[in-house]
Amino acid sequence: MKRLQGKVAIVTASTQGIGFAIAERFALEGASVVISSRRQKNVDAAVDKLRSKGLEVMGVVCHVSNLQQRKELIDKTVQRYGNIDIVVSNAAVNPTVDNILDMKETVLDKLWEINVKASVLLLQAAVPYLKKGSSVIFISSIAGYNPEQGLAMYGVTKTALFGLTKALASEMSPDTRVNCIAPGFVPTNFADFLVRDEALRKSLEEKTLLKRLGKAEDMAAAAAFLASDDSSYITGETIVVAGGTQSRL
Repeated sequence: MKRLQGKVAIVTASTQGIGFAIAERFALEGASVVISSRRQKNVDAAVDKLRSKGLEVMGVVCHVSNLQQRKELIDKTVQRYGNIDIVVSNAAVNPTVDNILDMKETVLDKLWEINVKASVLLLQAAVPYLKKGSSVIFISSIAGYNPEQGLAMYGVTKTALFGLTKALASEMSPDTRVNCIAPGFVPTNFADFLVRDEALRKSLEEKTLLKRLGKAEDMAAAAAFLASDDSSYITGETIVVAGGTQSRL
């Protein structure tokens, strides 16, 4: 029996990188998965790739800061599958490497809008359709534990997700579990600087105990665990998947 057989999952920002890996892993574990992203062509490509493997997926265009598109994401999921069992909030932006005190207000607003506020608003829309035993997973970052220069404000928004996880785990109990994953550095399109800067890449590898960067599939494995009944007694927690990188607030 596949762990997520019969489950319905929404994964935001899931056409590439960590989000896509999570969507694929969920589908391989038996879930019906709703792919979403801002661009139709990316959604179509991701859906086609997974369907070519015989997996049950559908795609919905959704910019998580757009009220109407969030509503359509939930509505189309329910119209197709009837309910929602799993929500993975993965969408995030990091539009600048400026120091916090040098940031424009519009940039600060965008960071909070996408990385934190949109997660809350998406759940507000999803709550009426979440089944008993459902699971919510926030994708944070190791940067939330140590918001370093260049990623500082991004890191602060990811720190906020740790607190949001605790607060919503209490608020949504006992019917819904809420947990968080803090990935280490993973060389995806979102973090392409890891590919471009060999010296930086090596320094980050040295910060891990396993002496390597993470893979999107590492994060997908953790997400599948948290979405499944194997973690049925875990809620309000953040799992750090970072190869032993220091992770203490």
